[in-house]
Amino acid sequence: MRRPVSRTITLIGAPIEEGAGRQGCSMGPKALRLAGLEQALADLGHSVADRGDVAPVKASLSLPGNARNLVAVTGFSRALADAGEAALGEGTVVYLGGDHALSFGSVAAALRHAERRGRPLHVLWLDAHADFNTPHTTTSGNMHGMPAAFFCGEPGFDGLVDCPKMPPHRLHLLGARSIDPAEADLLEVRGVDVNDMAEIDEHGIGPIVRRILEQVVEDDALLHVSLDVDFLDPEIAPGVGTTVPGGATLREAHLAMEMVGRCQRMVSLDLVELNPFLDDRGRSARLMVDLAASAFGRRIFDRPTQPG
Repeated sequence: MRRPVSRTITLIGAPIEEGAGRQGCSMGPKALRLAGLEQALADLGHSVADRGDVAPVKASLSLPGNARNLVAVTGFSRALADAGEAALGEGTVVYLGGDHALSFGSVAAALRHAERRGRPLHVLWLDAHADFNTPHTTTSGNMHGMPAAFFCGEPGFDGLVDCPKMPPHRLHLLGARSIDPAEADLLEVRGVDVNDMAEIDEHGIGPIVRRILEQVVEDDALLHVSLDVDFLDPEIAPGVGTTVPGGATLREAHLAMEMVGRCQRMVSLDLVELNPFLDDRGRSARLMVDLAASAFGRRIFDRPTQPG
């Protein structure tokens, strides 16, 4: 059996919950650690260092429109961008979330890193939602629904965190099934690669992920992967505050992550929106750990037997 190529992996906790509409995600990093993330990656032969949780820096910012808890989200975003950029100089980074607002910082770090290396960046966004709202289009004001719009250069985020912006066609949404009307219009106009669950049902997840990864390779690009718990069907991953029925199955999710692992282009990975208070005895946390292991080289026949 061929072992995965050994990597240097840095774990960075992002206990942010201010971007979401309910509390609980701040305990996500601890739950992922208790579920054995570090050991799962080390067992694959990787060198893993846990740098602990970032603390938000002091920030002062105001934006027109509706953006709840803007100062807190900005503080976390700037801290994560700096910590992530430094860690990317050593290897691959895994961000332990925390709600999806952490991606303001994690993708900013990846974009800075890619620019420094003279390479383009693609983002694979595995999520029930597009997270392509802005302070002007949102109805809730929750900032975990905005990071994709930010790093694709939509207006309305001036001064939040400094980073290059990414052409929208390099954003690949996978598993979407709950998109606001204003988001849907904007996604179409900007040319974002949207692959909803209907596309997965019709064509299968393998061909879709293969096409995305072929584009990454063709561009000689780096890849950031953002995995939201609600990408998965809530029947197998209940520990999330934004459940949408009809999500990815266990086999679909593992296949997607194994294909990412084989591609060898991923420089950073978000594990986001895990809310341990809504989970069933840690089931969602263990599944996220298992999926992360798939992205770092674990194959289906290596998977450990789970207790009944």
